[in-house]
Amino acid sequence: MTEHPTSHEGRQPVAARPQERTRPQERTRPREEAAAHTPVPAAGGAVPPQPPGPPGPPQDPAGVARREGDRLRFVGAATRRIARGIDLDEIVLGLCRATVPTFSDAILVYLRDPLPVGDERPVAPFVLRLRRTDRLRLTDEDSEGAFMSGALQVPVLSTPADVAPAAELCEVVTGGALAEVLRGVRPVFGDSAAARAALPELLGDGKTLPTGHRSILAPLRGRRRVIGAAIFLRRPDRPAFEPNDLLVAAQLATHTALGIDKAVLYGREAYIADELQRTMLPEGLPQPTGVRLASRYLPAAETARVGGDWYDAIPLPGSRVALVVGDVMGHSMTSAAIMGQLRTTAQTLAGLDLPPQEVLHHLDEQAQRLGSDRMATCLYAVYDPVSHRITIANAGHPPPILLHLGGRAEVLRVPPGAPIGVGGVDFEAVELDAPAGATLLLYTDGLVESRLRDVWTGIEQLRERLAATAQLTGPDHPPPLEALCDDVLDVLGPGDRDDDIALLAARFDGIAPSDVAYWFLEPEDAAPGRARRLARRALARWGLEELSDSVELLVSEVVTNAVRYAERPVTLRLLRTDVLRCEVGDDSPQLPRQRRARDTDEGGRGLFLVNRLARRWGATRLSTGKVVWFELPTHA
Repeated sequence: MTEHPTSHEGRQPVAARPQERTRPQERTRPREEAAAHTPVPAAGGAVPPQPPGPPGPPQDPAGVARREGDRLRFVGAATRRIARGIDLDEIVLGLCRATVPTFSDAILVYLRDPLPVGDERPVAPFVLRLRRTDRLRLTDEDSEGAFMSGALQVPVLSTPADVAPAAELCEVVTGGALAEVLRGVRPVFGDSAAARAALPELLGDGKTLPTGHRSILAPLRGRRRVIGAAIFLRRPDRPAFEPNDLLVAAQLATHTALGIDKAVLYGREAYIADELQRTMLPEGLPQPTGVRLASRYLPAAETARVGGDWYDAIPLPGSRVALVVGDVMGHSMTSAAIMGQLRTTAQTLAGLDLPPQEVLHHLDEQAQRLGSDRMATCLYAVYDPVSHRITIANAGHPPPILLHLGGRAEVLRVPPGAPIGVGGVDFEAVELDAPAGATLLLYTDGLVESRLRDVWTGIEQLRERLAATAQLTGPDHPPPLEALCDDVLDVLGPGDRDDDIALLAARFDGIAPSDVAYWFLEPEDAAPGRARRLARRALARWGLEELSDSVELLVSEVVTNAVRYAERPVTLRLLRTDVLRCEVGDDSPQLPRQRRARDTDEGGRGLFLVNRLARRWGATRLSTGKVVWFELPTHA
């Protein structure tokens, strides 16, 4: 929207224009007197009739210069107060508190609804919403910068009737009086012809300003378009607005509009950052068998909500779970985007059931494809609740800490490896014991490293904190997992966080050997019958005979399908936890797919039965074949 200097409504009053080109110390007393007593011209240039009155007393040039200096100091203080706001409400509040009561006794602020963001095309129709109204309130902070003589002795506006009740919404009609004033951009006196026509449209039908009040109507123009309007009001017992007050109103309106523009853009960026953050990190953690999980994520600061840290927990075949924590360099949107790509790659590789060192190798290749400067650290661990073992591979990441049931905290000796993205390096995996009741803590360097301490000092402090926390619950009871995560974050002092933090805690419960039954079946026609008998005996040993019919039927169907394609022995495993889980593995990589069998087909109904009778089922490809599994509830 461009300004139209030929528009009468947008032009400043005649009495104000000469003073724009004159310095305060160069103004003469006759010119000041003329500015103070010359009537304000209407939009068409005609001066409205004024009642005769005696000429005002001569003004002291020193007093005039002092008033102009006070006016400039007020504008500086007010604009600084407006500029301190970050979000929309703070900026509007800053305008209100800066102008009431030093410049006006009341203010009404209207903003476009919805506010356009950046280069977005405004939504039609042009609607203004009353965002805030403020009346005179006397405080020490408000009294700073007052330049009107006797301004602080004005009675407080204590009732809503002191400010005209205004409509909450106002639609700006194209070509109307309000649209012309807003198009002119410059503030106008409330008693001008343009304002007299525009104010009723802004306030609403049948609403006017209180009798005797003086007012200024100031459009709020952002970088590209008008985004609102402000009405400044003074009571009759206050000195009337002067032509130079139009310049003050213009300054306040300009700073407020530009601040609102920036706040809207910042709000949009913050929203995008929050959405990116939410989609890049897991919405929730899975609940795999034999392990309990908890996590935390803290951004580096409110102004940098997205970083390159991430965590993940990925269920694997055989009731195993992959635990992943990584950290991409930087705290920008680019870092978050790279983090998302690496996390997706890790999930895909985990689905192939690759060893941890192979997963890191492929992540390293992916980082090199993304760019030469794409560096990240990552720790990838696989926990097996049946064998009570954990396999860990590291790529330049801080080592994990294992908190034993008795309260001893141990920094695990894991080969550090090179960061992802270096290229041409090998990664090494180690297999360690994961005893029941122990807690594994994976974290990023933001938890242990800062400007006040190096990473190894922070790791030692974290280890001591974990051990001290475990002592509070005794040697036979591990600390609650969620409370442990909160306590770990308290190791950071005020202002001690320079980086974002990802934290993943895993409590190993394991699966007891008595709850596991495991067999090998030769790929022959007699295998399904043998599988039924073995399953029936295991269920009888566990006291789950009521599940025998369903389990025998489903095991027979799954084993039959495996024997049809397998060349090596088929594995059958039953696990009893809160559910009964059956896993059948073979060496054929082709995953079964459920299909609708025709009436004339002799087969093709096995997976249909599995889908109808099992609570859950699935198939996962392994490096050596596949596993088909299903689950049944152990209690009706």
